[in-house]
Amino acid sequence: MAKVTIDGIEVEVPNGASVLQACEAAGVEIPRFCYHERLSVAGNCRMCLVEVEKAPKPVASCAFPVADGMKVFTDTEMVRRARRGVMEFLLINHPLDCPICDQGGECDLQDQAMAFGGDKSRYKEEKRVVKDKYMGPLVKTIMTRCIQCTRCIRFTTEVAGTAELGATNRGEHMEVGTYVEKALTSELSGNLIDICPVGALTSRPYAFVSRPWELRKADSIDVLDAVGTNIRIDTRSGEVLRVLPRVHEDVNEEWLADRGRFSFDGLKRKRVDRPWVRKDGKLVAVGWAEAFDVIAARLAATKGERIGALAGDLADVESALALKELLAGLGSNNLDCRTDGAAIDASRRDFYSFNTSIAGIEEADALLIIGSNPRTEAPVLNARIRKRAIAGNFPVGVVGPRGLDLTYASEWLGEGGATLRALASGAHPFCETLRKAKNPMLILGRHALTRADGATLLAVAWQIAAFNNMLRPDWHGFNLLHRFGGQHGALDVGFVSGLPMAKMLSGSVDALWVLGADGLDLSSVPANTFVVVQGHHGEAAVARADVVLPGAAYTEKDAAWVNTEGRVQLGYQAVPPPGEAREDWKIIRAMSGVMGKPLGYDTLEALRARLVAAYPVFDQNEELPRVVCTDAVGPAGDIANLRDDALALPPGNYWQQDPISRASETMAECARTYAAPAALAAE
Repeated sequence: MAKVTIDGIEVEVPNGASVLQACEAAGVEIPRFCYHERLSVAGNCRMCLVEVEKAPKPVASCAFPVADGMKVFTDTEMVRRARRGVMEFLLINHPLDCPICDQGGECDLQDQAMAFGGDKSRYKEEKRVVKDKYMGPLVKTIMTRCIQCTRCIRFTTEVAGTAELGATNRGEHMEVGTYVEKALTSELSGNLIDICPVGALTSRPYAFVSRPWELRKADSIDVLDAVGTNIRIDTRSGEVLRVLPRVHEDVNEEWLADRGRFSFDGLKRKRVDRPWVRKDGKLVAVGWAEAFDVIAARLAATKGERIGALAGDLADVESALALKELLAGLGSNNLDCRTDGAAIDASRRDFYSFNTSIAGIEEADALLIIGSNPRTEAPVLNARIRKRAIAGNFPVGVVGPRGLDLTYASEWLGEGGATLRALASGAHPFCETLRKAKNPMLILGRHALTRADGATLLAVAWQIAAFNNMLRPDWHGFNLLHRFGGQHGALDVGFVSGLPMAKMLSGSVDALWVLGADGLDLSSVPANTFVVVQGHHGEAAVARADVVLPGAAYTEKDAAWVNTEGRVQLGYQAVPPPGEAREDWKIIRAMSGVMGKPLGYDTLEALRARLVAAYPVFDQNEELPRVVCTDAVGPAGDIANLRDDALALPPGNYWQQDPISRASETMAECARTYAAPAALAAE
């Protein structure tokens, strides 16, 4: 540790730390444009100049290492004049766009010009003009505003792993762009908007929509993948206008995937905003009382063992528990939350969790990926894997389709059962790499378990982990990667019992309640089965419904969610549900009263108290105890039953994987933009 004095304040910082980091440790603000905590140091904006004792001139604090006994001064006349000079140069070519710039009110250049700049400019010549670049349907460019901090270049190269941005020419003629004009292909491209310190890169869907001071803000969780990214939802007049990431070091750092950031316009399209009942073969809008009466009459006439319920990928924990207890009151235990058909063993939590944890990826030193493409299934998690990969000594093996671009180096091991059998028996050469590693880990894609031999595949993946030093009292390297925010929580509340989904859809029940699975295909359900669909978008499930109950989307309710690693997180209501839609647990509670079997809670607080009492894991909000493996006995399954079929990745494109994104015009534009290059690449 080095002792450094900052403006008379003595602090201790690690050897090798920069002067800027030492100043932050002392609580002293240092202006900066090019420096970013999660990117490499560029040292090219010079805004962070400070005075160091015995140094002949100001030094760039972001690139200057500390030394024991160093004395730093951040507010001397020399420093103030230097910063004013730097700011004057930065503003020479910057346009006076503030009144019409979407970055206005959130602009680092505005803030630092006010705090550290001068009140005059000596520049009289014409300003430089730079042609705007096309970067796709999500990121809008006004490149005349660019101050060439190169944050965007370093982000695409280091974090996103696509290296699509760079600088051409030099000096006054330098321009940042994509070399060959094309759309950015990263699933993390929206983060460029956040890290740009000026208005050069802004959100194309948000352009000229509102000013930041007009917005109301609510904290929530992105449920459109299973990472559990912490987000902030910005609203105005009851409408979601913007979704931004919040910092959470152990989950998403400060990044957000593009589908979670830009698909919010789907929240106001194709919505179910009132109850519907099928009469004479057609769905007719009715009131809540009539809808409840129709359901009550049919369920009362149905035996408990002939009633079933399905909880979909976007069902929150409270509504899943309420539905489970409603069916228990009706005498049924036919529950299934695996609406994708994945053969998940819910008997133990570590059979279906990302046990290493997202932050724990940085402790691993070898990785085996089975039937998954983390880049499209969980882009933020994939960025964490890349972060570990570029640190070095991190071999990655992949079992699945050949040619995946994961944004980091990987070795393709094979595509199906033969490779998995070799890995489980130790005959595969990659086993030697895994056994030599101190903390090897395995990622199994949830979609891989939707095969006919999914249960066997799960057991084989566990065997591979056990054989290759991943399951120990001090380390748990087995990880199941879920795809959506409602999948893990429903498993935690035991929404897997009785008849499986396949039997419920084939006629083994006379009444079926479908919660939060708007896109589920129910066409195979027999005509005499009574179907209740509770959701927020009019998709495939509604076409077969006898009664439709309008629920709330994740932005419209206070709800608990569990991410793929098992972390319990709370989201808060940003806007009210549209029309007559209501929060899902309230609909189920009201229905229980109509049935004469009221649930034992009338408030969200009482429901959560019941949740914690029944499942103590939900008493650990935002906490994730380290998971280790003390019992290596895994799911049942015979390796001999494993088929040789190639493992398949989830169908469809990244941009349209859930009801909200499928209703989004922005995501539809992305799908059109990226479909043609993908088709050409496939040829």
